[in-house]
Amino acid sequence: MPDTRGAKDPQPTLRDVAQRAHVSAMTVSRVLRDDPKVLPETAARVRAAVAELGYHRNEMARSLRLGSGTGLVGLVVTNLANPFYSRLALGVDAVVAEHGLKTVIGNTGHGLDSERGLVADLIARRVDGIVVVPADDDQRHLAAAAANGLPVVVASRPPSGFTADCVLVDDYGGSRTATRHLLDAGHHRIGFLGSPPAVYTGAERLRGFTDALVDAGIEREPDYIRLGQQQTAEASRAAAELLALPEPPTALFCSNNRNTIGAFRAIRGAGTTTALAGFDDFELADVLGLPLIIAAYDSDELGREAGRLLVSRLGEARARDTTRRVVVPTTLVRYGMATTPAGEQ
Repeated sequence: MPDTRGAKDPQPTLRDVAQRAHVSAMTVSRVLRDDPKVLPETAARVRAAVAELGYHRNEMARSLRLGSGTGLVGLVVTNLANPFYSRLALGVDAVVAEHGLKTVIGNTGHGLDSERGLVADLIARRVDGIVVVPADDDQRHLAAAAANGLPVVVASRPPSGFTADCVLVDDYGGSRTATRHLLDAGHHRIGFLGSPPAVYTGAERLRGFTDALVDAGIEREPDYIRLGQQQTAEASRAAAELLALPEPPTALFCSNNRNTIGAFRAIRGAGTTTALAGFDDFELADVLGLPLIIAAYDSDELGREAGRLLVSRLGEARARDTTRRVVVPTTLVRYGMATTPAGEQ
């Protein structure tokens, strides 16, 4: 008789679960993929058998059989130091983790070459899919990945040159509404601090800002526009330039939180009462002591929506040319008391 001391019980297999639940192995597989076509009572019986037997899928073996990834999804962002991107990353990770997937994060520093390299590396690692915040309109590398069957979700800016699921913020509507509030408070000289012109979000927010001025019968003043600031120090210098003009703006609109923080420092340094509005909420915005209007949105939800789109894409068998576009709304948040600009009553 063989010595079985210390021998482990064999791990239950898919067939063991099928026999316990009185279904086929294919049905078990469909239940584990959350196939909505499986009858609820059948799915419940299979899940009960999984729990009773302590069955766990061998994800590595599964991925090798399918020729796909290894239970990993890639997330590529432009600036992980910015709280917006870290919150987005948390949102993506929270959703995919619920489906047994793990997130591999890469940071491009707004560099297109870096983005291409990260995407190529993720493909080489056989990820199941990727969520990308593109650094540029040149997205040929993403188009190639999607054409080769890799699920791609684009976040924060739409896909360019190919079709893919995407999740966006209402950049145009949020900036237009925030600028209208500055105008309603009596500000007619409003400066703008924004991202590089090639950045989709910055371009859309500048468009919303401009249209709000046009609606009020005010022509956009080129001397009041500063574009290209990506760090708070750059934004602070740009805001200081505007405040030093012979007729400085009485209010500033900033297209992202880095520009808003930089503008706040410039206003404090100049000792002016310049009103401030911006896009993206940020920590301690409520204690700055300035009249502040923020077009805010849930960046975690942006990430969660991207994660949901990717998980849905991984689990579906429908036509790949049917894509979805989700737009996350903004909410206007007021901090401090609104003031009437000096000399513009």
